[in-house]
Amino acid sequence: MDRPHPPHGSYRGAVHILWAAGGAAAGLVAGGMLRPVVFRLSVPAGEPERSTCPRCAAPLGRWPATVCPYCGHLLGPPVLPELATAVVLGLLFGRYAGAPEAVAFAFLGVLGVALSTIDIAVHRLPNRLVLPSYAVMLALLGVAAVAGHDLAALGRAVLGGLALAGGYLTLALVRPGQMGGGDVKLAGLTGLALGWLGWPTLVVGAFLAFLLSALVSVGLLISRRIRLDGHLAFGPFLVGATLLAILGSNR
Repeated sequence: MDRPHPPHGSYRGAVHILWAAGGAAAGLVAGGMLRPVVFRLSVPAGEPERSTCPRCAAPLGRWPATVCPYCGHLLGPPVLPELATAVVLGLLFGRYAGAPEAVAFAFLGVLGVALSTIDIAVHRLPNRLVLPSYAVMLALLGVAAVAGHDLAALGRAVLGGLALAGGYLTLALVRPGQMGGGDVKLAGLTGLALGWLGWPTLVVGAFLAFLLSALVSVGLLISRRIRLDGHLAFGPFLVGATLLAILGSNR
């Protein structure tokens, strides 16, 4: 008797689970590689990059290892980059298993974890990470467009990036101090991914960023963790909203 084939839905589910597991494993590795980058760039704007161990003050290499080679001190927050990137890549690869755009979304997810960690620590989104990422995202989406025979999506991604960056630039000019230049540049980058998925996804992502920011701000005000004149880093909300919109997209 021939062995029955597994139901189509069950097979697809298993494939997505395998992709998610592979993404999580890759995320652990990527998070470890991110740690020294985040450590070095987590300084206020205008200050030199960190180059010494915070415990023993020993000089570190240009891109130091995960721990200080002299005293063994862990550089950066414990396990946060590794766990965050594992979760992000697991969700993205599980949702877009085998899709041409999955690599571009994964790159944005890994970058988003690094930028969010730095922004929370020092309210800064370093140009050194953001600006070169435009070329990487456009290249990855270009490959996805060719592989998926969908050049229209690439054009829409470029327009989406311009639209979101333009919107944030307008807000920065209208309300100086509430929106920084780093937020504007990051908005353009996230707009590439959101625009690729369609205008409804772009609108949802843009709206979610402000909604998340408002909800967290209200919660912190109620708990008296911040004052009315306090300022929250906006980058993590923009990154989080973008990832939610990407995961929830119907495309």
